[in-house]
Amino acid sequence: MHILAHRSIVRASALCGVFMLTALGCNKKADNTSNFTSAINTYYNAHPACLWNDEIKFPLQVATSDASKTAPYDALVDQGLLARTTVEKKKLIVLSQQANNYDLSDKGRSAWTADASQPGFGNFCYGHRKVSNIVSSTPTTDQPGATTQISYQFTFSDAPGWASAAETQNAFPQLHTDLAGPQTGQATLANTTNGWQVSSTPDSGHHSAPATAADGKVVQ
Repeated sequence: MHILAHRSIVRASALCGVFMLTALGCNKKADNTSNFTSAINTYYNAHPACLWNDEIKFPLQVATSDASKTAPYDALVDQGLLARTTVEKKKLIVLSQQANNYDLSDKGRSAWTADASQPGFGNFCYGHRKVSNIVSSTPTTDQPGATTQISYQFTFSDAPGWASAAETQNAFPQLHTDLAGPQTGQATLANTTNGWQVSSTPDSGHHSAPATAADGKVVQ
């Protein structure tokens, strides 16, 4: 009887330990690297990196005399995202200049990320940051309202084939940098009633699509 009682106690203790580990693992407010990683990944799942800082609208026309301005669009023509035609663009009443007219192709429309707040505007987005390692975090607590400064390493996931093409990366230097390999980023996280969430990204020089309702960002 004593042996059976002892076994029951051991079994109960083991189950309790498993329960405690599970509870800790599911605590979204805990100040640990797992929750920090999840918060940053959730934010960037809703903020993909895109080619232009601001959303643009097609069709648009660019003078053929300025190769530096046509080069980015021509690179996207090479990848089948844009269609190009030649038009005459009037400068003055009696003068005109040749220009390229760029518009979305069928392939481009399927890859286009539309801006819901500006009908007709959008961007070509090429991937999401994915945290590979939390480098450091400032001291914090698991209480709502707490904040922490995070330094982390990340790579880009989901990059489409057109983004890996040499022509596209030459035309868009930031694209080349993003897809070159692991990088370091920073973020400020805030502990909310729903767990850790990104409150600011001071290094957001990367082009990103507008936030969506599911981005998990704390509204300031």
